[in-house]
Amino acid sequence: MRSNIRAGRLTLLALVVAAPLLATTPAVAQQSPVPFDARRGVFTFATGLEQALPAVVQVTTLGQSAGPSSGSNEPRPMSSGSGAIIDAREGIVVTNNHVVEGGRKFTVDLADGRIFDAVLIGTDKATDLAVLKIEAPSVPGLGLSQIEVVNSDSLRTGDLAFAVGYPLGLDQTLTMGVISGMGRSGMGDRIEDYIQTDAAVNSGNSGGPLLDSRGRLIGLNTAILSGGGVGNVGIAFAVPSRILMYVVAQLRETGEVRRGATGAIFGSLNAERSRDFGLGIVRGAVIEDVAPGSSAEAAGLRRGDVVTRIQNRPVSNAGTVAATVGIAEPGARVEMVYLRDGREGRTTVVVEAPRARTVVSGREAVMARGLAARAASDGVQVFSVEGGSAAAAAGLRAGDLIRLVDDSAASGLAGLAAALEGDGRRVLSVMRGGEPVEIILP
Repeated sequence: MRSNIRAGRLTLLALVVAAPLLATTPAVAQQSPVPFDARRGVFTFATGLEQALPAVVQVTTLGQSAGPSSGSNEPRPMSSGSGAIIDAREGIVVTNNHVVEGGRKFTVDLADGRIFDAVLIGTDKATDLAVLKIEAPSVPGLGLSQIEVVNSDSLRTGDLAFAVGYPLGLDQTLTMGVISGMGRSGMGDRIEDYIQTDAAVNSGNSGGPLLDSRGRLIGLNTAILSGGGVGNVGIAFAVPSRILMYVVAQLRETGEVRRGATGAIFGSLNAERSRDFGLGIVRGAVIEDVAPGSSAEAAGLRRGDVVTRIQNRPVSNAGTVAATVGIAEPGARVEMVYLRDGREGRTTVVVEAPRARTVVSGREAVMARGLAARAASDGVQVFSVEGGSAAAAAGLRAGDLIRLVDDSAASGLAGLAAALEGDGRRVLSVMRGGEPVEIILP
């Protein structure tokens, strides 16, 4: 799993206590929503799950060996994770971007022992998703299985959840837990709207499916919170199928993901900013600026508004808004609830097509190449970095103070916007914690 945040069990005491009653009362057992195998006298979810397990695969990424050269140019295994076949006819496998990142060649191992080469269709760093295609010509009887996918919007906290994958070098492993929460974010500035579960997820589970009790895919395991260690502590996160399938469709169609926009630049609400606004909440997305002529401006949104709900979902931070707007088709209408001067307002914003411009400028902020910055007393300060962007890849962080761009002073927002306009590499000189840092922005 990624770093210490990358990728509890349900107590079945009540079920065990009820087992004798159900076993001796067939009519009750038949009506009970709890799966019970009367022939064996056990509770089990095997019937639904067994249909999905053949479609859970191990993904091995091969790249250049880090050791001394042996004279061979053949790539060697460098990482491995899990994946799920969602289209058996086309051999489409979904996994995490961090499982395949940096690879030259990929293999997919099936649960029945077969192994296939695979090609990379596309990746999306912002959601940590990747799509592979099994390289298998039309071989009669290939017999791939696929997992049924359901919309994660139907989930409720307390639903059973099953994680499947190949953790810690083990063979295919199934663990059980519950949905601990929905809409989780706050682990950075990525596109995040995670499902949280307490099913055991460890290194190697990355890219494996999170299933409901009927064996249907509801998310893709991508992160763990390890409490400073490397193992499972009962907190894991999965990309919901609602986002997963949108990203996969775009990667299969074009090889990249183009996200919708509104023209608003968002930052995350925190305790300090909440006090500045005089609010009694610490969750929400602050509008830092609104681009002139944008759909956000047409909807009446202003700098300083705090968005608390979007499409009837609570907003945790800027990542929640990015996750919702980012999978909306151009022309879609997105409902927002916001606070302005302590009073609640509602509006509908029309999603714009992705802009070809590299820089979006407002009166109070500039957004370019994934960074968003506002004017500060001694330069221009970054307040947000979009996950998967050029700025994120370069190592830029929220809080960095930009002093120079290509040896020229970053003289205010207009100067920064002009310096970052167009293509080509830029060298940023920033101050971070009082120390100078050089950032090469591709």
